[in-house]
Amino acid sequence: MLPIIAPVFLDPVHSVLPPSFSYSDRTILLGFVIAAFPIAQFFGAPVLGVFSDKYGRKKVLLVSVFGTAVSLYLFGAGISSRSLFLMFFSRILNGIMGGNVSTAQSAIADMSDMHSKAKNFGLIGLAFGLGFILGPFIGGKLADPHTVSWFNFATPYWFAGTLSLVNVAVIIFWFRETLKNANPGLHISFKTGFRNLGKAFSNPKLRTIFLVAFMAIFGFNCFTQFFQVYLITKFEFNQAQIGMTYAYMGLWIALTQGVVMRVLTRRFTPVRILPFSLLALSLSLVTLLIPERSSQLYFLLPLVSLAQGVSTPNITAIISNSVGMQDQGEILGINGSVQAVAFAIPPVVAGFVTAIDFRLPLTMAALCTFAAWLIYVRLFPGASRKGAITT
Repeated sequence: MLPIIAPVFLDPVHSVLPPSFSYSDRTILLGFVIAAFPIAQFFGAPVLGVFSDKYGRKKVLLVSVFGTAVSLYLFGAGISSRSLFLMFFSRILNGIMGGNVSTAQSAIADMSDMHSKAKNFGLIGLAFGLGFILGPFIGGKLADPHTVSWFNFATPYWFAGTLSLVNVAVIIFWFRETLKNANPGLHISFKTGFRNLGKAFSNPKLRTIFLVAFMAIFGFNCFTQFFQVYLITKFEFNQAQIGMTYAYMGLWIALTQGVVMRVLTRRFTPVRILPFSLLALSLSLVTLLIPERSSQLYFLLPLVSLAQGVSTPNITAIISNSVGMQDQGEILGINGSVQAVAFAIPPVVAGFVTAIDFRLPLTMAALCTFAAWLIYVRLFPGASRKGAITT
């Protein structure tokens, strides 16, 4: 969906918005539509995480992936009918169901020990990276009428919805339940997201790593969610070119988490890796402001992908290792709540600051990831030595 959602609002000819809307109006609305997903995920992720601890991973994945299919079809219908209401509603539904990321992580944690966890979370990243290669590439082509005359911005959503239904079949026939000991006494509430934030930042054993996770994700999402606007505004990219660019980043993320992570985790713990990967991420994001020709980006984007591909699974591994096996759904649900807030704020802020200068979201991304690195190197080592976090 990444190559399509910005052109849906910014394209002067085929946009869902009337021509009378200004550039700032369009970027602000784009920010709110993007933010609708993580805001809903903030409420959905912890609920699905607790559901998965209570009823099992398979049931939660089955229902949520089917809901994702429905939401994608609805967004395609919203584009076709130029209905902002339907687009917002579908993003909210997709966000609630998209909270199943914590359930998938819980299933991985169920099958991992303390030493293999970072590597196995890296496999989720590998799957994400492969999807990041194929998804934007195919999405960009499916949205381009130069590929096939009847293709338009809605076509990728019909395709993605159908893929989600295929995924439902995969879960039914091939996914085996990984939860060995269910916890039926867990309480489920949509207020869990707020309670999770309280647990994340009030518990001295978790506060520092969750703050690092928040700043790193906040910064990286300032980049991913509005980099397409940067490409459109500075280099006049169309949806197919945006798709190729994101696919190129996905290739490097997949290589990082499928190959580089395996090598690193054999020699280093997550605690030792993060000081280098977070700083590298911040510095690499700054370099994206330099090129005057789009071809130069292809030398710099691998640096971003490598740094991000190493940082994310190691942060998740440290968080997961902070609790026992029976609480993986809850802790990763808390992580999902923190991530959802870190996903939700950047597009809203970026939508407004882009109206001032289209380069500001990238600047914010670099500063926030640098703050994550600074917090980690200044605060986390001391907490680790005292045994607050088991790694």
